[in-house]
Amino acid sequence: MQPAETLALYRENRDELLNYAARIVRDRASAEDIVQEAWLKFSDRLQQDGEVGQPLGYLYAIVRNLALNLVRRTAKQGKVVVAVPEVENVVYDVPSAEQVLHYKDELRVMAEAIAELPERTQTAFRLYKIEGRPLREIAAQLDISVPRAHQLVKEAGLHAARRVLGDERPSK
Repeated sequence: MQPAETLALYRENRDELLNYAARIVRDRASAEDIVQEAWLKFSDRLQQDGEVGQPLGYLYAIVRNLALNLVRRTAKQGKVVVAVPEVENVVYDVPSAEQVLHYKDELRVMAEAIAELPERTQTAFRLYKIEGRPLREIAAQLDISVPRAHQLVKEAGLHAARRVLGDERPSK
């Protein structure tokens, strides 16, 4: 696996790794530290060995071990009252190759469906769903009312959902 590929793998899954660590340690800041340390350990291992069989699973295992070590350390210091056996039973969901392909296909269909829509509807959808902008900001940018901005976002979402679900009828 090339360094660029491993970095892409890390970037694509960083948020999920962070959520996973946060569920174990119950502290977002500590989870951030754990995920960063996991990346360093992961990249060191790749430099030494050159290849890891299941890189995403290995990353999750590193995060889990670091998080459990932190929970144990802090429990010994009396800072956190968390039963370690309860934390050890936290499972992580690594999607199968089939699931990844399925989701990528759905994403492609959604992107194609959104591309079929008028530019203003595409913009409203992108700003709201991808960039997380508030409707009033979108309305001001597109020079439309807030209810109209909401309607454009809703229309785009429904159109994309129809395509993903296989309903090929054109939307209104």
